[in-house]
Amino acid sequence: MIIKKEKEIGGRLLSIETGRVARQANGAVLVRYADTMILAVAVCEKEPREDIDFFPLSVEYQEKTYAAGKIPGGFFKREGRPSAKEILSARLIDRPVRPLFPDNFKNETQVVVYVLSSDQQNDADVLGGIGASAALCISDIPFLGPIASVRVGMINGEFVINPTFPQLEESRLNLVLSGSYDSIIMVEGQSNELGEADMVAALKFGHQYIREIIDLQRELIAECGLPKMEIPEPQIPEGLEEKIDRFCAPRIREANQIAEKKARREAVSLIKDELMEMLGEELAEEKAILIKEIFEKVEKREVRAMVLNEGKRLDGRGLDDIREITCEVGFLPRAHGSALFTRGQTQSLGAATLGTKIDEQIIDALEGDSTKSYMLHYNFPGFSVGEVKFFRGPSRREIGHGDLAERSLMPVLPAEENFPYTIRIVSEILESNGSSSMASVCSGSLSLMDAGVPVKCHVAGIAMGLIKEDSQVCVLTDILGDEDHLGDMDFKVAGTRQGITAFQMDIKISGLTFEIMAEALEKARRARHKILDIMEKTIERPRADISPYAPRILTLMIPVDKIGAVIGPGGKVIRGIIEQTGAKIDIDDSGLVIVASADVTAAEKAKYMVQALVEEPEVGKQYRGVVKRIMDFGAFAEFLPGKEGLIHISELDDKRVGKVTDVVKLGDAVDVVLIKIDREGRYNLSRKEVLLRSQKQG
Repeated sequence: MIIKKEKEIGGRLLSIETGRVARQANGAVLVRYADTMILAVAVCEKEPREDIDFFPLSVEYQEKTYAAGKIPGGFFKREGRPSAKEILSARLIDRPVRPLFPDNFKNETQVVVYVLSSDQQNDADVLGGIGASAALCISDIPFLGPIASVRVGMINGEFVINPTFPQLEESRLNLVLSGSYDSIIMVEGQSNELGEADMVAALKFGHQYIREIIDLQRELIAECGLPKMEIPEPQIPEGLEEKIDRFCAPRIREANQIAEKKARREAVSLIKDELMEMLGEELAEEKAILIKEIFEKVEKREVRAMVLNEGKRLDGRGLDDIREITCEVGFLPRAHGSALFTRGQTQSLGAATLGTKIDEQIIDALEGDSTKSYMLHYNFPGFSVGEVKFFRGPSRREIGHGDLAERSLMPVLPAEENFPYTIRIVSEILESNGSSSMASVCSGSLSLMDAGVPVKCHVAGIAMGLIKEDSQVCVLTDILGDEDHLGDMDFKVAGTRQGITAFQMDIKISGLTFEIMAEALEKARRARHKILDIMEKTIERPRADISPYAPRILTLMIPVDKIGAVIGPGGKVIRGIIEQTGAKIDIDDSGLVIVASADVTAAEKAKYMVQALVEEPEVGKQYRGVVKRIMDFGAFAEFLPGKEGLIHISELDDKRVGKVTDVVKLGDAVDVVLIKIDREGRYNLSRKEVLLRSQKQG
């Protein structure tokens, strides 16, 4: 039976349908918004996995190129490894749904979202969040939904729900939020220095539409929702929890007084080993995962109680204190710009590289091809947390953190027409104990200024945490890794002194009130200003010039009808200039010519040669010519590329000349003035005029 529910959202029809396709999955829906359509399916194994202490959920998001009437590129001509956009969209779906499964649910579960149709106006990522929720809710998979996702923009001071791609180009805000009927669960986005009050208002605006979409899902669930599968409660031997609590709690309290991360973790690990020894080999072997889970519950309870009851954190700081910060610039001698940013035990090495237009990244997306002249890449090696880790390319987490840091710095970058460089920043995480993505924002900002990029100002980032038990609420500033793991929220906020540039929030509880959000944003603003104070003392403004190792870029505009002349047949002319000067030259369809070379003299020479190719001869203007032919009556000189003129024997000198070769020889460089263009387009040049002008000036 096909069931379909529809509702108008933001002037476009949103529909959720089930029963037509993918009927062997536990749950499947088609979600359509205007002419963008996705298929979301949810499947899970019948039996739980016994050998794990985590929930085995995977979320896949794939854009089918036929959705936009395209054929994939590459040799195989089919969809391959996920693009950065697909990975980021999968994370937008994964993060809000993951906390909403029961703690003891261990069945392998997968959510798959296919983009089947793209109208190239509406992004399918928020539809994926809606579809994942609906598919899970109508299935027999235990899920504490429904939830919904929307996008909020801000154009001319007014909020816009689910802005189209063209609208986002002029929007000051690009905010994706997911929530339940009562609260916010996940936030992701960027803004152009938006104020904290406007951010809270945007969240409230988006949440009212989330409620409407949840109502639509509830109608669907009421008609076709399946009974949820039963989850067997774990069999805990009588008295085991009390025994573990008595043995571990006082020892964990003592270990929590150790401020240094490595020493504290070693102390906690020793307690766990002693616990296993105390319980005996047989019980420890049979119930190892169960014992670990009980142990972690005790550890979590003790850490949270210390924060809530004593206002004290694992490293001894107060709730609003920021760890010690140090900044260094010019750390790498040959990088175009570099900075080492250290906050407590979190350290990011930022390296900025300036390239030319040829270094731009080509993006092949459903909404069309484009180029990208600014990139930030984030690397998180295992040694940063004292672990061994295989090098297998960037993980989904690394791509997500890099994207967040990239968006954070974007609003302060100069316009491309004013600074025609391709910019790449790499953040190498060398140590990590919380908020390495926000450390990447700080090191990236410092490295840009060190590279001489004319950024508007510094950008800093901070991660906020939350401990909430009933009515007790503590918002934490600059959270540690353990506070993220044992707490309820990870809220990253980056911005300038003027406002917020990017943000990301995930929570592990059922939702977050707007009051707590407002408090976290205000505390983040105060912390951000403190960090900016330190960064500005290190380097207050961009260096006056770019690195001597960076390419010098010169630009000029040429008439569009002259582009062919500069390129030449088969690229012969432009290749000749490149070979003579060593400079890189790029010409776009508008006639913009970009010349780049690490040697400024070479760049200027190449620019002059291009200018000369397109320059129209001007009577009365002085040129530098080269003698190409000598006749009895004068010499022919090339004064512009491909343009020769006659220097009559009477115009060779300011006195009588007997023979042309008395004054010039073949191959001589000679300064001349164009004195006439005759009816047949021939050029008459004069060396005598140059000499007379020189005498007048002297």
